[in-house]
Order: sequence, then structure tokens, then C-alpha cells
Amino acid sequence: MIKYYYFNQIKNNIFIAILQPLSVNHVFMKAIFPKGILFCFIFLISYSASAQNKSERDLTLIDKDWRFSFGHLFDTGKDFGHATGYFSYLTKTGFGDGPASSNFDDRAWRKLDLPHDWAVEQSFSEKASFSHGFKTAGKGFPEKSIGWYRKKISIPESDKSKIISLKFDGVFRNSKVFFNGYFLGTEESGYNSFEYDVTAYVNYGGENTIVVRVDASMEEGWFYEGAGIYRHVYLKKTNPLHVAQNGTYVTSEIKENKAEVSAEVTIENKGNYKGAIEIIQTILDAQGKQITTVSENGTAPNFYQTTNYTSKLTVNNPLLWDIENPNLYRLITEIKQEGKIIDRYETSFGIRTIKFDAEKGFFLNGKSVKLKGTNNHQDHAGIGTALPDELQYFRIKKLKEMGSNAYRCSHHPPTQELLEACDKLGMLVIDETRLMGINDYHLNDLERMIKRDRNHPSIFCWSVGNEEWNIEGNITGERITNVMQEFTKGIDATRPVTVGISSGFKSGISSVVEIMGYNYMGNGDIDAHRNQFKQQPGMGTEEGSTFATRGVYFTDDAKHYQSAYDKKPRPSFFSIEEGWKFYAERPYLAGMFIWTGFDYRGEPTPYGWPSVTSYFGMMDVCGFPKDNVFYLKSWWGTEPVLHIMPHWNWSTGKEIDVWVHSNCDEVELFLNKESLGKKKMEQNGHLEWKVKYIPGTLEAVGYKNGKKVLSDIQKTTENAQNIKLSVDKENISNANVVVITAETTDEKGAHVPTANHEMTFSIKGGKILGVGNGNPTSLERDKFIDNIELLAITNFEEKKLASANISNQITVEADNNWKEAFKDRDYKNQAPAYVYRGKFDLKNNIKTNTVTFFYKKIGINAVVFVNGNKIPASTDDDQKYILNAAVLKQGLNTIQIIAPPLQKNKDWDVMNTDPGIIQVITPAEQWKRKLFNGYAQIIIQKDENAAEVILSATAKGLKTGTITVK
Repeated sequence: MIKYYYFNQIKNNIFIAILQPLSVNHVFMKAIFPKGILFCFIFLISYSASAQNKSERDLTLIDKDWRFSFGHLFDTGKDFGHATGYFSYLTKTGFGDGPASSNFDDRAWRKLDLPHDWAVEQSFSEKASFSHGFKTAGKGFPEKSIGWYRKKISIPESDKSKIISLKFDGVFRNSKVFFNGYFLGTEESGYNSFEYDVTAYVNYGGENTIVVRVDASMEEGWFYEGAGIYRHVYLKKTNPLHVAQNGTYVTSEIKENKAEVSAEVTIENKGNYKGAIEIIQTILDAQGKQITTVSENGTAPNFYQTTNYTSKLTVNNPLLWDIENPNLYRLITEIKQEGKIIDRYETSFGIRTIKFDAEKGFFLNGKSVKLKGTNNHQDHAGIGTALPDELQYFRIKKLKEMGSNAYRCSHHPPTQELLEACDKLGMLVIDETRLMGINDYHLNDLERMIKRDRNHPSIFCWSVGNEEWNIEGNITGERITNVMQEFTKGIDATRPVTVGISSGFKSGISSVVEIMGYNYMGNGDIDAHRNQFKQQPGMGTEEGSTFATRGVYFTDDAKHYQSAYDKKPRPSFFSIEEGWKFYAERPYLAGMFIWTGFDYRGEPTPYGWPSVTSYFGMMDVCGFPKDNVFYLKSWWGTEPVLHIMPHWNWSTGKEIDVWVHSNCDEVELFLNKESLGKKKMEQNGHLEWKVKYIPGTLEAVGYKNGKKVLSDIQKTTENAQNIKLSVDKENISNANVVVITAETTDEKGAHVPTANHEMTFSIKGGKILGVGNGNPTSLERDKFIDNIELLAITNFEEKKLASANISNQITVEADNNWKEAFKDRDYKNQAPAYVYRGKFDLKNNIKTNTVTFFYKKIGINAVVFVNGNKIPASTDDDQKYILNAAVLKQGLNTIQIIAPPLQKNKDWDVMNTDPGIIQVITPAEQWKRKLFNGYAQIIIQKDENAAEVILSATAKGLKTGTITVK
């Protein structure tokens, strides 16, 4: 028997060794850190590896090496002729055409890795969508609304006994998936996870082609949603008899010092086995130590049927999952058939209790917990929606550092990695479905979300809707809520249901929903609703909605800048401080969720173009904190806090509002060591002074019980001289993706808060994934990637040649014997050889461009000429021709191909008449970004085999900055 020790990084760089039997070909794709450390020890070979292989499932990440190209929304010619065949993929099985065909030539397409968001790569335009941050993709841009993805994989003959599936975590949106030309299905929503069984279509022992057509022309939300395969894709292999997709459900009941764990498993049979099986359920702790196990006998379900089995297990003295100590367990489910393990399925779960009380709020493990939450969308600066896993942890850690303990997924099911980060870091979650309704479209989406997510201990509430204004206050909304609520309870009865409501708090949805979700105090009388529905618990599912631009302290509508001081956003709305005081003072309210934790693309209220991101966040789109973060940290956190705003670089004589956020008892303010007075801090409040600006040092001193405990200063800085690069402390150790902060310092090393220099970046040992700076009006590029243009060969003509000996043929120029290529060709009486010619229009013949002709076989042993110059085939591909700039012309170029013709074997054979495509690659500019009020962000990814990554930054008039990441 072969065993492996694999080392998991649990917390704070502590590594735990876990001894576990594994199949020889088992692949660890979801380690806690991306490059798992794996040590192999051979102890004893007691039976054949091939027998052991059959006992394990494989889940292999297949994000690498995809091909991508834009299609077109309605021009089938620009959509590679897809769905134009006489028989389509909807009329005859296996008739995927255009890129959906397995033999389509995609060599000229862009090569990339997933996850991928093509919207973030586009430029900005005032004509583009307000909701999507004015990116030139999606609706209104038919040439950037369809994306094609293709990937080749090999599946060995040894997998013939397995069920082969493709697992997609999320594709935005309206995706069609093909496998070897076979249509698998359509998933309309961009937020659902989905799987397709491809077992019947596999070319075992050979090449297989995965094709995804993505239609992002329609928006699902009113916020930036990206475009493309923005989440992970997996190849899954299981025994025909296996645990079904999302097929476990773990619940627990705590009694004294014991947890009675109920482990339900759904077993699916896609084979012909009939007879006895054994189901073994084992619980491991975080260190991999076995806590308890139970075995029971059962019977395999019938062919293509499922059966549920429930096991009871006891955990003595359980370590509970909570916010401070997010303890996790693992359930190992094994299915035995004739004494052999044929499937092994892992489920991470936590043991904890949750309770809402209409008088006292929310309780976790019997302790009262005030929900200190934020709403968030899914995008980040520089990378759009295609967040690497490390960024999920980065963002949740930023929120935790602010004092937040809860996260609302606004307004759609999240990616699994977000929930895993919340499980491991201790963040409560409201998980929200996309749309309210009672039909299969709505309820099926809801069921899939719940079954996928219900084992995450971080989730404490299901949300079945948000601000459905047409139905919130009427009988229709009441009926829909009743159906969705009861439907949810039928799938998971352990968590309550809520809806975020904004257009009235006394009728319709609000009268029947289990947990009332108040969206903004300004939209109704919360106290009056509570007095009418005293048995209904409630929480603020959205509150605040304030406007602020990081580092800006005077509103400038001309520049679209909002002051960072916490003010009412509108007369009927409330500031962050007003909102928190309201909820903090009312025990019956479980807490509040601020709109939002981070700025996000789109919805640039209160402005429009050229603002491209929101102003709502406590942090900007990079995660750089605005000053409101320190207000929340003061009253949400447990550590002493003292923060002065604003910076101290102003015009002499200007009167400045100085605010101090702190949880100290008293704060004294000093300007150049002269006291400006001591003030007492109000609970959940802040302090203010009006100070006439004088250069120097502004210092705040905080006191508790009369003793000085903290101080904070703002200094007038000198001119910027140096570039400082630093690794953000929220990064996970040993991560593949790292967040770098760029800033400037003066001669004394002080940060310059008003700097806006443009920096240029270069990297060794890795690549840059994206850049940002948090400026809501920045129209700078997020990504700098090579531009790939595909040029069709036009006016394609042919001329017969008398000899098949083409080696000595020369190109034939103008005469009268040319005719349209392949038109009315008599394939039973072809010439010995043909010369073909066509044109391609090269608008930019730049020496730095790479121009390649990807030939598609229209004859045998072709010879290619461009502008009369014979072009040799590439050494790595005899149907690829690299065209030197010296042989090319600006404007129209002539290409000629000389080749003996292909012959038809059968009359109905379809012959290729496409000579190929010209690919023009224009190299990307060097990565660059302006600082915004002192900061910019660079997200980098290490190369697989690189020992270190070196990032350098340059800017005019500044000393170069360099950082090395090991």
C-alpha cells in the first residue's frame, strides 16, 4: 500500500502532517495554499496500484492553457460560422459547428489561464453601461459580448470504467458548453455552479476538446459582473457508484459536552452494479486525527437513481466554530463495494449553534453577537471578477481587521473560495440567491445554491431576495416569500430565511419573512414595524450608503470627488455613525450590514461618467481604507484605536475640520506641541476640532482612565523623492498571488499623501495580473496585455497548374485565368495542382508586431508566398508561417498558396475551403499606474518554478523602488 504525508498550512505558518492512504494518481488541487508541500513515503505495497486507483475520485483543476477569442452577438460570420450548418447541435447530436467542432483550428487564438474576465481588459466609454463601470463590453458592444473558450485534454484508456464530468464554478453568463462537438447544455445565470457528465463522449486514450461559448450581452445585476469563465473549472472522475454532486449534508446538535452529528449522504449509481454496499463515515479534526467513525450496510440504488443514507456520530468535547476560533472538522465519506473502497468524499464542516431572538438579537453558540457586517460585490481593482483564491482571503482579512464579523453576498451566490475563506477566518455569511420567484427557474437556482453551500458553518442565514420593489409591499411578494421560505426549509431547516426590503416595512414580504431585513432606515419606520411584528427578529441588511473618496477632504463635484468625512449621503439617509448608533442601541436588532465594505465597479452614484466605480465602500476597490474604517474599527473592534483625519499638507491659513476616531475615553489634540484642548469621547461617536492650518505636526493623544494609551500624528511632508514598495500584511504566507502597495516617501521616509505620480512597473520571476489605485474617476487601463488581431484572407481565387511538381513553381501574378476559389469545383476531375491567391489588409506594419499565417490545409505539401517572397514553415508547426516585417507592406498584402488538391473519399465529404487566418500580435505597453492620493496597487503572480519575484517601479523624478518576494 502506498501512503503519502501531505502538509497543510493551518494557521500562522504552522504545518500539520496528515498520514492518509491515497491513490497513486490522486491530485491535490484545493490545498490550503496553492503550492502544497507534498512528501511521499513508501511504507508497504500490499496490493496493486491499479486496484487502489479505482478507490479514489479525482478532481483536477484544469484552469491552465485555454484558448480564447471574441465572437459576435449577431454576425455569424464574425462568430466563426457557429450554428450555421444544415444540421445544428440542437437538431442532431454531435453537430457542434464553428468553434464548437472538435476539429476547429484555434491556433491563432489567445492563450490564457482561468479564471478570466474579459470585461476588465477593455477600455472605457461614455456609451458603455453605467452599471458595469462604462467598460466597453456586453450590451451595446456586440463584438465584445461573445467570448469563445477552447481547451484540449487527454483522458487515458484506464478511465473507461469511470464517470467523467466537467465542473464549472461559474461562467458569466448564458454559457453553452460542448465536448468533442457534443452539446452539453446551457447555464443562463452567471452565478450558478454546474456540472456536465461527458462519459459517453470521451475519446479515451486520445485528445478531447472542451468548448464554452459565453454570452455576456445581458446584465443580471445592476453592478459590475465581468464576463467570461471567471471561476474555476475542474475535470472530475468517479466510480459509477459514487457520492452525488454536493451529496453530503452535515448537521449537529450540541448536548452538554457532546455534539450529535448527523451525516446524510446521497449516493448515485451511474453503473449496473446491484447489491450490497457499505457506507463509512469518519470525522477528523483539524490536525487529521480521527475523532469518530461509523459504518452501516446498504443497497446500491438502481441505475441512474439515488439513495440517501444518514449516519449518526458523536463528537465529545467539540471545538465549536465561532468568529474568534473558527474550528473546522472534516467528514470523510467512503463507499465500499465488495470490500473495496470505490469512492471517498470529503466535507469540511463546523459545529456551532445559531439563534435569532426577537427581543435580544443574534446568538452564536449561546453568546450574544451583534452583527457588524458589510455588503459586497465580487470584483477587485485590476482583475475584475476573476479573483485568484488568495484575494478572497485578502479581502476577508481586511474586513476582519476593520472589526467586521459578517458578510452579505450581494446579490448572488458567491464563489466557493469566498465561503472557504469565511469558514477558515471566522466571518459570518448571509448567502443570497439571485432572483425571487416560484417556478423552476427560481427554485432550481435556490436549491442548487443551498445544497452546494449548506455545509459551510460561516453561513448563518439564507436570503431569498433583495429590494424587489414590484412585489415588496403586496400579496404577490407575500405569496412568493412563503413559497421560497418553505422551499428553503425543506432543503436546510437549520438556518433562517431573510429578504432585504427597502420600499415599505409593514406589508407584503415584510409581514411573512422569518428574519426581517431592513434596507435603510430612511425607507420606513423600523421601530413601528417592530412594534407591529414583535415576534419577528430583524437586522439591517443594508445601511449607510454614504459617499466618500479616499484621501479627499473637500467635495469637488467638478472632479467627481466626495469628501471622506462621514456625512448623510441624502436627506432621508443616514451616515455610518448614525446608522451604527441606531442599531447598537436596539437589542432587538441583530445588527447591521453596511453598504458596502469595498467600492466596486459600476453604479458610480451620485455621479455618472467619467466616474466608473462606486463611492459607497469603507475601503476603495483596492482595499485601501477610507477614514470611516477607523470609526468602525473603534466601535466594532476590541483593540484601542486612535486615528486623525485629514492629512496635514494644505495651504497655509486654510481652516481644516479635524476629526478623531477613537475608542479612548478622552482625546487631546496638539498642533506643533500646543494643546488645542481635550475632549471626552461619546460612545459610538467621534471628536471634531476646527484648526487653522500651519505646517508641522498634528498630534492626538488618547487617554483611558486618565492615562495616556495611544497617540497618532499627521505631519506636513516634503516633496516626494523615493518609491516604496511593500507586500501587504494581509497576504497569506507562501501564496502564489501577492498584493503589492506602491507609494512615495519624502527625504525623511514619510509617506506623501497627496502624491499622484505615474509609475511604470517591471517584473522578473512572475507576472502582473492587474493594477489599480482606488480613484473612482480613473480611466487608466487595468491590464496591459498583447493585442491579438485576426485578419481574414479575402478575394480568394484559384488557378489550375499543369503539374503536381510544385517545388519549382513560381508565383503567378496578373492574368485572366483566375476564378473564385473552390467555386463549382469538380472533385472527381481536379487539376494536378492549384495556385491560390488572396489579400489581407495590414493596417499597422510595425516592426515590433508578430505576424503569423496559420494555414488550414486546402492541399498537400503547400508552398506559401507573401508579396512574392517564399515563406518557410515554422519548425514547431509545419502549417504555421511567421511573416517577417520586411516582406510585409502597409495596407493590402498578397498571399499565394501552391498545392496539389485534397481528394474526396466519399461524395458527401465536406472539403475545407478556408486557407487560414493571419494573426497580428501587437506587444503590450509596459505596466503602469498613477498613484491616487498616495497609493497604487499591483497584484502579482509568481511563476511556478521561481524562487523569488522581483518587482521594480520607476517614475519621473523619483528614485527607483524594488521589492523581492521570496
